[in-house]
Amino acid sequence: MESLAQLIKRNESSILGDWLLRQKETTATRRGLIRDDQLKAQSSEFLNLFTAAIESGEEDTPKWKPVQDFLTELSRSRAVQGFTPSETATFVFSMKQPLFHMLRKSHTDAGSLADDVWKTTTVIDRLGLQTSEAFIKSREEMLSRQQQEMLELSTPVVTLWDGVLALPLIGTLDSARTQVVMESLLQRIVETGSAIAILDITGVPTVDTLVAQHLLKTVAAARLMGADCIISGIRPQIAQTIVHLGVDLNSVTTKATLADAFAVALSRLKLKIQADRGPQSRTGDRE
Repeated sequence: MESLAQLIKRNESSILGDWLLRQKETTATRRGLIRDDQLKAQSSEFLNLFTAAIESGEEDTPKWKPVQDFLTELSRSRAVQGFTPSETATFVFSMKQPLFHMLRKSHTDAGSLADDVWKTTTVIDRLGLQTSEAFIKSREEMLSRQQQEMLELSTPVVTLWDGVLALPLIGTLDSARTQVVMESLLQRIVETGSAIAILDITGVPTVDTLVAQHLLKTVAAARLMGADCIISGIRPQIAQTIVHLGVDLNSVTTKATLADAFAVALSRLKLKIQADRGPQSRTGDRE
């Protein structure tokens, strides 16, 4: 490994040039995901870190940590940029051919050449697999974060009136989304001090036992925070399904439309909306 490090140092320029050519043959550069100067800077930095690490002679020494950290960060950034897993792994694997070419020119004994090629292959393969694992982990974290953001965006809590909140639900209501719904609603109840919250399920395609249980849990949590809940959007099909499932919603006020639920909320707050009859009527009233 020490002799390999010395060979890389003596042939650094030719190795880097050949390696860059191999990388530019991938679809990533053709799709414009990375500029040539960025690719060259990353490749040069990795080659220096790699050379310093293999000089230690052992693969498990602290000198390999900078190499591993570099590849982890590279995988994370390329996942965000839109690279594929194979394109990201190619950054490491494409270095094999330039190194093999250098070894072939520097060895005269077939046995020592085979030994060095095997050692180099083992190291590059290990780093390539690490890069792939880091990329997959970064992609999963990114997708999980995006999913969480979409859940939060899909559960907006709006203020219909002073003291009245509404939470329109659209799509499937599973356990993960229920948690987001509950947290969003409870937070808004605390912030606004609202006494009534309307859960509108007009956009929920189906209501099964699990969905009904999620709704009841949300209602119970809101009551613990001092707010009463009204469920709106109860269509005939949903009403029949709830009856067939034997779900008990007797303790919860339900309405067919959001407008009906809003009217109930205003009534509980002892508020009344009166139509504006125009300036002349108002002048007559004052007289």
